[in-house]
Amino acid sequence: QVQLVETGGGSVQAGGSLTLSCAASVRTFSAYTMAWFRQGPGKEREVVSSITPSGLRTLYADAVKGRFTIYRDNAKNSAFLQINSLQPEDTVTYYCALRSGQYLSRLETYYAAWGQGTQVTVSS
Repeated sequence: QVQLVETGGGSVQAGGSLTLSCAASVRTFSAYTMAWFRQGPGKEREVVSSITPSGLRTLYADAVKGRFTIYRDNAKNSAFLQINSLQPEDTVTYYCALRSGQYLSRLETYYAAWGQGTQVTVSS
């Protein structure tokens, strides 16, 4: 059974940075597209970024372009989300997700497995 574990969340001051990590318990991590989503209180979960198995292609939500960077280390079965210039509106729970294949998708329903989420709180 696939398990995803996110770490790296916490409380930071506005303007600070964080790197979220997602460790996956799968046999061939390099076969999976990875994604990060986020969800605020009372809001729907929305895509933040996605990365192909090779790491060569990525997509970002328009709202995070230039501040967020997704990358992966296939040797460590891990994906990462670096977040710079954190703002109070970035105070949400971040989830990682995966699905086998090469396709990048913004759709929550595309992804087959999810982590439990990690909370990021940004204070002004």
